[in-house]
Amino acid sequence: MRAVVAQRPGGPEVLELVEVPDPQPGPHDVVVRVAVAGVNFIDTYRRSGVYPMAFPHVVGSEGAGEIVATGAAVERLHTGQRVCWFSSPGSYAELAVVRAADAIVVPPGVADETAAALAMQGITAHYLTSSTVPLEAGDDVLLHAAAGGVGLLATQLAARRGARVIGTVGSAEKESLAREAGAVDVIRYRELADLTRDLPTLVRDLTGGVGVRVAYDSVGKDTFDASLASIRPRGTLVLFGGSSGQVPPFDLQRLNAAGSLYVTRPSIGGYMATREEADWRAGELFGLVADGLLTVRIGARFPLAEAAEAHRALEARATTGKVLLTV
Repeated sequence: MRAVVAQRPGGPEVLELVEVPDPQPGPHDVVVRVAVAGVNFIDTYRRSGVYPMAFPHVVGSEGAGEIVATGAAVERLHTGQRVCWFSSPGSYAELAVVRAADAIVVPPGVADETAAALAMQGITAHYLTSSTVPLEAGDDVLLHAAAGGVGLLATQLAARRGARVIGTVGSAEKESLAREAGAVDVIRYRELADLTRDLPTLVRDLTGGVGVRVAYDSVGKDTFDASLASIRPRGTLVLFGGSSGQVPPFDLQRLNAAGSLYVTRPSIGGYMATREEADWRAGELFGLVADGLLTVRIGARFPLAEAAEAHRALEARATTGKVLLTV
């Protein structure tokens, strides 16, 4: 089969499309013919060496497709079923091995592209808004990268819970997308002279001087201080990514001085801990899509051979919605 391999740590140029042996399932695995693979920032962290990985390795951990083989101990799944997943290494490939416990059955009527877009980013948006900080009607929320894959979905889910979303974006086009998703106010961060100083001022102006209950921050190093300064007393900063780089250590006394703030660093694995939890989150998302209450935007599609270009576009923040590789 063909697969995209990171030969060594580095930039997108280290990605190569090569022939590798077809994978075989272990007792508790399934083999899936991949229809689409999701492109996520975590892929770039692993490719670059920010997250430790063995090299060379097949890149990617998310996708959707059809089961073509099952391990001897697999009972819940069978060949011919469509599934999606978010945590199976080696997903930028024509065939992927997925642990049966991690496979989410895709219901009829949900396209492979939609399922792949929901597997990581949809579930992330779900746990952020329903569990990490369960949003309530009237909550003020600051959401960075509001036109990104997670951002557009989280904005819709937050708005459905009655929260008021203040989104940050980088362009007029992205502002329009964020507003269509339900953001009440949108700040174009590139127009600010000093992000760390000006963003909290704007956010507090929009919230009557109080600040937001929660700031959802996937950008990291460049926005962390501004996010922290935008939160009301006893509010929460949810740091769930680092597209601009990782946040350096900081003095916890800052949380005390700013009004007994909270900071949390969640990850998807912690919020998909059981089969029941996984089925609940995926079921709610699939149901909203089927009922026309949640829109999934596919912002860019690249052939498998152009995985490096997909990484470049993602890291340059030149994309909106979900980025997919078609296999």
